[in-house]
Amino acid sequence: MSRLDVRIPPAAVALAVALLMWLASLVTPSVEVPAAVRALAGAIPAGVGLLAISVAVFSFRRARTTLSPMAPAAASSLVTSGVYRFTRNPMYLGLLLVLVGWADFLASPIALVLTPGFVLYMNRCQILPEERALLATFGVEYAAYKGRVRRWLWSTSPLYSSPTA
Repeated sequence: MSRLDVRIPPAAVALAVALLMWLASLVTPSVEVPAAVRALAGAIPAGVGLLAISVAVFSFRRARTTLSPMAPAAASSLVTSGVYRFTRNPMYLGLLLVLVGWADFLASPIALVLTPGFVLYMNRCQILPEERALLATFGVEYAAYKGRVRRWLWSTSPLYSSPTA
């Protein structure tokens, strides 16, 4: 277990990445795009991301299980329905989409390049420890769920997930 495993709340990680994206956009060239286009290009992925987070939070509340990403072993039930049929991590996917929207709004290609760093950090320091805790808590039920639903929405590339993601 790493010193960074589940130590920093995912929202704080996303906020730190957003700050780095903004700082990078200040010192690198941006794409010249009208403000209205930038706003729309940023609002669409960010809106979808916030919707994914909201639906996921609602699912956890309905299941009466913990929302705390800092204590995955405290989960009292395994949520596999709704948005969880498509991704095991809709809240983190939502944060990623908000970051993509932020990069679009900034009109900064370098800001967008920072988003894979968020994914890599989340996989290593948040999701892998969560998966170990959920496997220990829910055993075969979680293993079966993990086998049929992807960690993110895309393929199981080693860049973004473990081989069994």
